[in-house]
Amino acid sequence: MPSLHDNIILSYEVDLENKRIRIRTRSSHDVPKNMDVLFSGVMAHAFDTPLHGSIILDLDEWDIAHFIPNNRELLESGMGQGWPVRYDSYDELQTQLMEEKYKYMVISSSYGLSGWVLAKNVEISVQEMG
Repeated sequence: MPSLHDNIILSYEVDLENKRIRIRTRSSHDVPKNMDVLFSGVMAHAFDTPLHGSIILDLDEWDIAHFIPNNRELLESGMGQGWPVRYDSYDELQTQLMEEKYKYMVISSSYGLSGWVLAKNVEISVQEMG
């Protein structure tokens, strides 16, 4: 997967109907490039501090076993509302995430937007700028 290190986030779009999230970024390395990150099969996401000029430090896939411990407070607040899905126990949620092959993608920032996405797929497309 191409590196997004130091890319500026231009925009992001959450397509709830089609379970997709697209993050548009621009690199400022030797040759500027637009790079789009497309998450598909999205179950849930959480983004913090989406600021103008947000800069990505990295996008990493973390082991799905870390999702529940890292997000327990958020899960507790959404549990009665069916978020991210309906489940009766953390074990049930963990099993579903593993069986359905969800990826826990974590966005770290140097500045601004950070967070995570639970999705089945992630792709990065690169467009060289002329």
